Amino acid sequence: MSFTPTIFALSSGAPPAGVGVIRVSGPQAGAALQALAGRVPAQRRASLAKLRDGTGALLDEALVLWFPGPNSATGEDLAEFHCHGGRAVIAAVEAALAALPGLRRAEPGEFTRRAFANGCIDLAEAEGLGDLLAAETELQRAAALANLGGALSRQVESWRERVLVLSAEVEGVLDFSDEEDSADLPECFTWNIGALAMEIDQWLTRPRSERLGEGFRVVLAGPPNAGKSTLFNALVDSEAAITSPIAGTTRDVIERSVAIAGVPFTFVDTAGLREVELGAGTDQIEAIGIDRAKHELLRADLVLWLGAEGEGPDGAWEVAAQADRAGFVPKDAALFTLSATTGEGLSNLKTALVATAREALPKPGETALNARQHARLSEAGEALAAAKHLADPLLVAEELRRARVAFDRLIGRATTEDMLDTLFGRFCIGK
Repeated sequence: MSFTPTIFALSSGAPPAGVGVIRVSGPQAGAALQALAGRVPAQRRASLAKLRDGTGALLDEALVLWFPGPNSATGEDLAEFHCHGGRAVIAAVEAALAALPGLRRAEPGEFTRRAFANGCIDLAEAEGLGDLLAAETELQRAAALANLGGALSRQVESWRERVLVLSAEVEGVLDFSDEEDSADLPECFTWNIGALAMEIDQWLTRPRSERLGEGFRVVLAGPPNAGKSTLFNALVDSEAAITSPIAGTTRDVIERSVAIAGVPFTFVDTAGLREVELGAGTDQIEAIGIDRAKHELLRADLVLWLGAEGEGPDGAWEVAAQADRAGFVPKDAALFTLSATTGEGLSNLKTALVATAREALPKPGETALNARQHARLSEAGEALAAAKHLADPLLVAEELRRARVAFDRLIGRATTEDMLDTLFGRFCIGK
């Protein structure tokens, strides 16, 4: 018989704080309540109690809660101590818990891992929780909540049920294949497989969740002294880049991630693009900066071109910057004429950037696949596409089995310990 240790950790923010919530999960959670609070309160009701250590010394006056398993956040007995949030109070209560037999401090993500192991959440929902904890923008929060709420899991279960129905039809044909009155697959069988494969393909073409973390990548490019760094500073609302009338001031790529109207962006300032002849007296550092700037043009989701009209890369937005300067030369095809110094035209540029990024990133509340989920769903799609073009029922049955396995791996019915260690290891202690 395996022994399951009872774990505890501070599940609220780091002290000092108004309240510190210490969570205890495992078979000794009730005993921990009895030891510190002197009783186990009525389940799912907050109760005021004086907490004492093993010597009877008063630790704090706190609210305590009791959630007997399996109907708890982790699927096992769970207790919570809502203490005052001072460092000394939290440390004293944790020390008293650590002194109890069968209790130890939780590892990162261990509460969530137990919830997964006990069937309270599946793998996609656990990943959604991890994304929610790391969310920094409104779009990230909305996408994470969709996965945490089970939107992807419900969709995968629906696909899996449809594959099971198709598998049952194939098995029926195989069962009667040796009999005189052999059965054939229904006429709509191939169409149903194709429709499911097409539906999955549509999901695979959606923007990935990693885009929400990386942000919409906007590269500012043009020749030296075109106003790139001044515009970059205005967009990221900081003096991140040095501005100077001296050509070649920006020698390297400078990146800053910001959110505008809840949309994540990564803005990239680059060295001024100009022809540099290598040789004696050549500024080698500037030459390297120009090479890196050219590389960034290839990585960009969007390029803001501040150089001569028509000389930017395909698809770049023509921007006529430095409109406040004497001798300013407008662009006939400029999408935006602006001055980052005075702010003229800047709000229009930001509005357009937000609208464009929203189209390229997952929509608010829309389920977005991460790299692992995308790979598993691709496996299912490939299996269904193969099954559609096969005539032998045995081969069709095998491809449908492959699709089911991919769905199971996606939501965690079949997975590996190494992958789980990686996933839950990125959670904070207390989750």
